[in-house]
Amino acid sequence: MMKKILHISKYYYPFSGGTEQIARDCVNALKDEYEQKVIAFNDGKEDVNDYVDGIEVIRCGCFAKISAQSLSISYKKRLHNVIKTFKPDIVIFHYPNPFVAHFILKELKNNDIKFILYWHLDIVRQKLLRVFFKSQNRKLLKRADKVIATSPNYIEGSEWLQSVKEKCVVVPNCINEERMKITPEIEEKAHKIRKENEGKTICVAVGRHTEYKGFTYLIQASKLLDDKFKIFISGTGELTESLKKEAANDSKITFTGRIEDEDLKAYILACDIFCFPSITKNEAFGVALAEAMYYGKPAVTFHISGSGVNYVCLDKVSGLEVENRNVSKYAEALLYLAENKSVRQEYGKNGKQRVLDNFLDKQFKNNIRKVNL
Repeated sequence: MMKKILHISKYYYPFSGGTEQIARDCVNALKDEYEQKVIAFNDGKEDVNDYVDGIEVIRCGCFAKISAQSLSISYKKRLHNVIKTFKPDIVIFHYPNPFVAHFILKELKNNDIKFILYWHLDIVRQKLLRVFFKSQNRKLLKRADKVIATSPNYIEGSEWLQSVKEKCVVVPNCINEERMKITPEIEEKAHKIRKENEGKTICVAVGRHTEYKGFTYLIQASKLLDDKFKIFISGTGELTESLKKEAANDSKITFTGRIEDEDLKAYILACDIFCFPSITKNEAFGVALAEAMYYGKPAVTFHISGSGVNYVCLDKVSGLEVENRNVSKYAEALLYLAENKSVRQEYGKNGKQRVLDNFLDKQFKNNIRKVNL
């Protein structure tokens, strides 16, 4: 008889987000060996049950958000019911999600369900939440049978994971090779981008326009470069308008907005350098960084103490890493790569090999199985 796993994620596919994608990867990696269900918030006010990849997903309606934390009236009852009726042998909880953690701790208090705490990142930005949930974090880590971290760097850099190092297992995030396939149409789009910017060093940056992504530092670095550079910044977010205003007099920078996956692949394929200017541990890993490396693109990153970014992309191996928020050093790194094609090619080749060896879905599947569920 198959063991049962209940996965608890903040949201779940088709909701788009890094944690949500990893939760789905986790479910799919284990679907042949375990009976599974998922409980998450619905991106709306109604409770909904549906199926994703053949797995039932219980979605609890969300009536409000406070400091990016979703709140639900029905969650407590629905979590209790699924644990009572499904009777999971294992619960995998994707952290952070403090509202839900409160209910999980109550549900797991007096039973022997194995508890796997999937620690995606520390709460860094929300200072009030960080202080308020200290006691909760201690209880979660104490109750956990195993703690999954996405990189050894994060274990070493997290005050929380440092306290339970003996429980920690590293399972790096992954990219899906099938999703990374390049079609003739994408090749044609990439060729058009290169032709339109002939003679220029093409740089691409991807991500939500929020503070920790560090786009403001890329814009400031651009001001130190000459017109031989062309920088495309993809995505949208709460800082989009202020970033556009900051870059208003810089013709080197183009904001693409939110674009289709096919177009995004074309931009990355066309670029010479991938810019990844994230500045805090909110960037715990960098899946977009690994995707660019898969396409053989050298990257420029900031050093982020305790983040997996500098584990994914190795300094002077697959890219260049510079002092955090140091705009002039970031510009120097871009200029160095622009002027040294052979170095770009070497770093690109090394980066692709690093992804092939460590960050594909097949390695993820093997690693998740080694957690000893």
